[in-house]
Amino acid sequence: MTPTLTGRQLYRRAVRGKVAIVAALPVLIVVVFIINVATGSSDASLADALIVLTGGDADPMVATVILDIRVPMALMAIVVGAALSIGGCGMQTILRNPMASPFTLGISAAASFGAALGFILEANVIRLPGAAMVTGNAFAFALLAAAIIYLLSLRPGTDKGMIVLLGIALNFLFNALTMLLQYIADEDELQSLVFWTFGSLLKTTWQKLAIVSAVLAVASAIYFGNSWKLTALSLDDHKAKSLGVNVEALRRLVIITVSVLAAAAVAFVGTIGFVGLVAPHIARGLVGEDQRFFMPASALIGAAILSLAFLVSKLVVPGTILPVGLVTAFVGIPFFIVIIVSRRGLA
Repeated sequence: MTPTLTGRQLYRRAVRGKVAIVAALPVLIVVVFIINVATGSSDASLADALIVLTGGDADPMVATVILDIRVPMALMAIVVGAALSIGGCGMQTILRNPMASPFTLGISAAASFGAALGFILEANVIRLPGAAMVTGNAFAFALLAAAIIYLLSLRPGTDKGMIVLLGIALNFLFNALTMLLQYIADEDELQSLVFWTFGSLLKTTWQKLAIVSAVLAVASAIYFGNSWKLTALSLDDHKAKSLGVNVEALRRLVIITVSVLAAAAVAFVGTIGFVGLVAPHIARGLVGEDQRFFMPASALIGAAILSLAFLVSKLVVPGTILPVGLVTAFVGIPFFIVIIVSRRGLA
């Protein structure tokens, strides 16, 4: 007869399974990254990409295309996908609402409007110098939207459905304001503003990649350092407080961090929707709510999703790279509908 497993043995087996899932995801990301680097309109094959990536001798023109154009864009897809997914994971945890994400709650739309304000009207909301003005505006408006949602969540009687509906309203509001800027923009400004609203990786540079990567690293450290508190918060406010968690301070920290992540992503690649909604759902189904596994799994799945979306954007129309935000929308909208139907409403 097979001996009955104890509770500790079952727990260890479950942990090993979650670790295996999290460890396997980087392999998928590396494979998609290599294919992304090898895919494009110029003549650079998979063999050329592998030679350049491993430091071998290659044609200088091919090496320049791969190292200065394709590699930064492929890495930006990974970093932005992880940033948006961690933001969605954090928002879903503090609001205990699986519909929450920087996109669905209007944070991304607010950040996009702030960036557009700086670009079209040259409005410097928080008085940052030079090129940092656009990023600063994006951060300020992302924080404004997040603060509105947070303050509403503190009101007695406010349920999860009301918060989601408020997020939808904020999304419409800031999108409408962005459309107003489109109307008054000249031809050159309008072209650049369309870049923000569609979401694109084409203007990625190593400097922009470094900034977003630094923001992601700091946010990840903050989240992972508070993983047990966030796990407690995902259960109930009262239970979290009984374990010594300062719930209000933790919510403020997460909202600020999500705002910075959304602002950094939107400021450099534009609005990319649904990644922060889809990735946490997939991660939750694979590893559960334990933040030690939930957050890294969300980040890795988000990186894989956006990398795959970027690859698809280069394959749909040969010789043309579609805005990656369009691809994620086509994937995310059906997924969003499935979530609503499966939950039989927003409440």
